[in-house]
Amino acid sequence: MRTVKLKNITWGDGEALPIIAGPCVIESKDLVFRTAEKLKKICEKLKLPFIFKSSYDKANRTSVDSFRGYGIEEGLNILSQVKREFDVLILSDVHEISEIKQVKDVLDIIQIPAFLCRQTNLIIEAAKTGKVLNIKKGQFLAPDEILNVVEKAYSVGNNNVLITERGTFFGYHNLVVDMRSFDIIHKFGIPVVFDSTHSVQLPGGAGTKSSGQREFIPTLLKAAVAGGCDGLFMETHPDPDSALSDGPNMVPLDKVEDLLKDAIRIREAIKKASVIV
Repeated sequence: MRTVKLKNITWGDGEALPIIAGPCVIESKDLVFRTAEKLKKICEKLKLPFIFKSSYDKANRTSVDSFRGYGIEEGLNILSQVKREFDVLILSDVHEISEIKQVKDVLDIIQIPAFLCRQTNLIIEAAKTGKVLNIKKGQFLAPDEILNVVEKAYSVGNNNVLITERGTFFGYHNLVVDMRSFDIIHKFGIPVVFDSTHSVQLPGGAGTKSSGQREFIPTLLKAAVAGGCDGLFMETHPDPDSALSDGPNMVPLDKVEDLLKDAIRIREAIKKASVIV
C-alpha cells in the first residue's frame, strides 16, 4: 500500500484513522469556529488525527437559488483564521483551475469534487502544487476506473493522492456504497477515505435541492471501517435541519463523538483478530 503523509498524519499505514470533518459550507464565521473547536477537542480526546473541512463555494448546487457560501476570498480568509486559531489542517474543494493559485497557500489538502473527478486539467494543475489531493470518486465511476483518475496526478510527480468513496448512483435520487470498492482501489495501492455523509445523500431528491437519510450514517460508517477504509470524511453541523447546504445528510455535531468511538472500537477489534489469526 502506498502511504500518503501530511505532517504527522499518515493514510494507508493500517494504523491511523484520520478524520476529515466540518460543516458542508461556510455559513458564518461563528459556525465554522464553533464546529472546528468542538471537532478538535473530540479528536484530541480520542487521539484521532483531524483535518477541518468546509467549502468556501458550493459551485455544484442543485438550484441556481441555492446558498453557495462566502466565495473564495472571504471564505479563504475565514479558513485561514481557523487554521491559526485552532492549529488545524484545512481541506476545501476547488472547482476551477483559476482557484488553485489562490488556495494553495491556505489549504493543506485540495479536494476535487466528485462531479469533476475526470477533469484532467483541473487535477493536473492541483497536483502541480505538490499538495495532498483528495479526489472524490464520482458517483458515475466504477472502483477500477479510479486508477485512470489518480494517474493524472501521478503524471506530474505528485503521489500524494487520496480517493474518497461516496457511493454510486443506483436509480434516480439514490446512492449505494459497494464495500468491495475498498479492496478494489487498495489493489492499486491507493489509500481510500470513506465519506459517511454524502453516501446517504439523495441527489436532487427534494426537487430544487438534495435530500438525504442521515439515519443510515452509523451503519455505513461502521461497515466502511470494518471494510478497511484508511480514513473517514463526514460533514457535521450543530443543527443540520437548519443548515443551508446538505442538512439532511449531515451528522449532528453532538453525535460525532459517539460515532468515532464506534469506529475506534471496530478498528481495534479488527487489529486484535488479525493478530490472533
